[in-house]
Amino acid sequence: MLYFSRWQIVAILAVVLAGLLYSAPNLLSQSQRDALPDWGPKNAMTLGLDLQGGSHLLMKVDRENLQAEKLNTLEDDIRRILREEKIGYRFSKSGDDGINVTLRDAADLATAKSKLEPLTRPVAAGLFGQGNVSEVAITEPSDGVLRLTLTPQGIDNAVSHAVTQSIEVITKRINGLGTSEPIVQRQGTDRVLVQYPGLQDPQKLKDIIGTVAKLTFHLVSSEMSAQDALAGRPPAGTEIKYEIDGERQVPYLIESRAMVDGENLTDAQPGFDQRTNEPIITFRFDTKGATRFCQVSSANIGRPFAIVLDNEIISAPVIRDAICGGSGQISGNFTVESANQLAVQLRAGALPAKLDFIEERTVGAGLGADAISAGKIASAVGALLVVAFMFIAYGFLGLIANVALIANVAMIIAALSILGATLTLPGIAGIVLTMGMAVDSNVLIYERIREERKNGRNLIQSFDAGFKQALATIVDANITTLIAAVILFYLGSGPVRGFAVTLAIGVVTTVFTAYTFTRLLVSLWVRYRRPTKLPDRLWGVIPEDTKIGFMKNRLFAFPLSAIAGIASVVLFFAVSLNYGIDFKGGTLVELQAKTGTADIGAIRTTLGDLNVGEVQVQEYGTPSEALVRVESQNMGDSAEQSTEAKIRNALSDEYEFRRVEVVGPTVSGELAQAGTIAVISALLAIMIYIWLRFEWQFALGAAIATLHDVILTIGMFAVLQLDFSLPSIAAILTIVGYSLNDTVVVYDRVRENLRKYKKMPIPELLDLSINQMLSRTILTSGTTLLALFALYFLGGEVLSSFTFAMIFGIVVGTYSSIFVAAPVLILFKLRPGQVGTPDAEPGGVEVSGAKGA
Repeated sequence: MLYFSRWQIVAILAVVLAGLLYSAPNLLSQSQRDALPDWGPKNAMTLGLDLQGGSHLLMKVDRENLQAEKLNTLEDDIRRILREEKIGYRFSKSGDDGINVTLRDAADLATAKSKLEPLTRPVAAGLFGQGNVSEVAITEPSDGVLRLTLTPQGIDNAVSHAVTQSIEVITKRINGLGTSEPIVQRQGTDRVLVQYPGLQDPQKLKDIIGTVAKLTFHLVSSEMSAQDALAGRPPAGTEIKYEIDGERQVPYLIESRAMVDGENLTDAQPGFDQRTNEPIITFRFDTKGATRFCQVSSANIGRPFAIVLDNEIISAPVIRDAICGGSGQISGNFTVESANQLAVQLRAGALPAKLDFIEERTVGAGLGADAISAGKIASAVGALLVVAFMFIAYGFLGLIANVALIANVAMIIAALSILGATLTLPGIAGIVLTMGMAVDSNVLIYERIREERKNGRNLIQSFDAGFKQALATIVDANITTLIAAVILFYLGSGPVRGFAVTLAIGVVTTVFTAYTFTRLLVSLWVRYRRPTKLPDRLWGVIPEDTKIGFMKNRLFAFPLSAIAGIASVVLFFAVSLNYGIDFKGGTLVELQAKTGTADIGAIRTTLGDLNVGEVQVQEYGTPSEALVRVESQNMGDSAEQSTEAKIRNALSDEYEFRRVEVVGPTVSGELAQAGTIAVISALLAIMIYIWLRFEWQFALGAAIATLHDVILTIGMFAVLQLDFSLPSIAAILTIVGYSLNDTVVVYDRVRENLRKYKKMPIPELLDLSINQMLSRTILTSGTTLLALFALYFLGGEVLSSFTFAMIFGIVVGTYSSIFVAAPVLILFKLRPGQVGTPDAEPGGVEVSGAKGA
């Protein structure tokens, strides 16, 4: 195991060197990175919005609105076709998705059906469809009646196309603002995700991308006055639209069919009226639009026409002369900013459908800078504590482990840089946690080496056997964490996925650096220094040769765990958890007073007068900061957006909005479901893996111990009423991985001892196994807790409940691996004969001694 060929040494060092080189650009500024040669690594990690500030908006296509527009278009098409064929008809709606066409002469049925048949022709399916899709179906419910219905597949296809077109339009609108590197992408089948780094005014972004900006030009009808139409019924082919004039709404009766629409625009620019100096928008049509506008205006001189934007009349000028130049101007109650904004929207084109904001998360640049600073300090302190602890525990071997740890972190950062992954605040927590857990593999190896040396092997054989015997345990222990990380990535969202990516990469690099790079360093040390004994510990912090009777205490531990578990379940149902807005919906705002301290009472009074429901206000971090939570309005996603606007208008003069999160009922319900599925899926997947690698008793024991840890952690959230949000789910899944890591290490030693001591009573064998692994348990838990304590005390308020949950989970997980997972094997009547020999077991390791290098 300690022999490396020359090409192996070169390959391992090349991988580590590549990790150092590709991580190095993260230490440089942007200007310094730009100066680097193109042939070398120059990419750095992308900072998440929680670190650099900016806005995250999730929008959903309004399916009902889209369906209504499709139905209106279908009605117009039917009317046009039947009028051209001079077929008499009468319309009636058939639910929300169909139209009944009753023919005045039943003899026209065959002709009408034949002429309407083209409306049912298949269209190309969208991104998630296959083949072609028919959007309209024709049936004959009775004699002389045709029913045209929008098909569900057609609506799904229209939604998919709307998302694709919306992404293009939104991208053009944002690029029109000169923003650097915005992210606009599809999420699922009916949603669009927008991330806008560095934005300080999220309302401006919502105004830019959330407005449909559908511009149409309609002739004002002369069939009757708008007042008569309001009093009676508008004639066929007409509709009422309103112009906002100050506080008045002026009605107009306009023709439903547009003479020209915004699709024919080639340009739109803000400007000023030369006579009044008021802001206006100048526009230019393409050839088709200019020709059509010229024809209509020439035939209707003296008639007014309405300029309609998103179903609201901007102005209704009278056509004085034929307008054939292909250009014009739009005047209205514009400000300079609104004229600029509308020009951007018109140039980008109209959205194909109305988009509803269902989630908003905004972080101010100041808070992002604070988060980066806190993350750097917490990471540095955590790293120093882990490095110092390892050096104290293992002396020179600890120094080797620390070199491997530095290489490990560098490789994580390099992988994130190469993949273009986004580093979030939970991602920093993942790196800190990886630093704490990375030493576990080295501890397993080093403790095994010491054990082999005590058993009489020479130094070379001890090193060789230590690495070989620890391999299976290292793989088993890390795969459980990897399973939790993968499930968290697929079922999580936003920053939680960043945590999962970091943790998953950390598992892979940990196995490589601990087993391969550390082994290479030890091999080179042995080869060139030729040591005669193991390096001494600098300080005897780790007990050796313990003979604690753990199994005797199971009679106390089992009832204690059962009482704690039952109490946690009772508290969960009786007291419930302090659910964050991720799961309940609502609005969360982090404020910082522009001067002096935050007046909690005044904030509460001001918001109480807004009639937005229950409001919670508390000091957050420093006396100048406050955290505001407003309950879900239970009136749809748009109601949450209006609540956020009210809060901003009421407090923006005195407070800086450092963080804003708005989660509508649509997203909150989905997040709650996804979080539950993630935890259950992780437990089942890991249980199956352990069942395959061990015996069924081990699988059930690991599942019981892990479930014990999850229940107690949830109970802790209920008792302390900590904020329970998406990062809390990430913490629980990490606890699941860590707890199983600890349990698998103990189980692996139990399995090995079952093969060695076939006649030893199970309680004694379990005590022996736990005592043999006790030093490893103390070291691993100690280093991980040191890293997490640094994160808890120095990482800022945002991560406090997240890291506290992991600290609690690691303590409970260490307890359960000894007092729950091991005694359960006695309960399930495990026998030595049930465990196969190493050769018969896939992935097993050799028990006999290895030859020296």
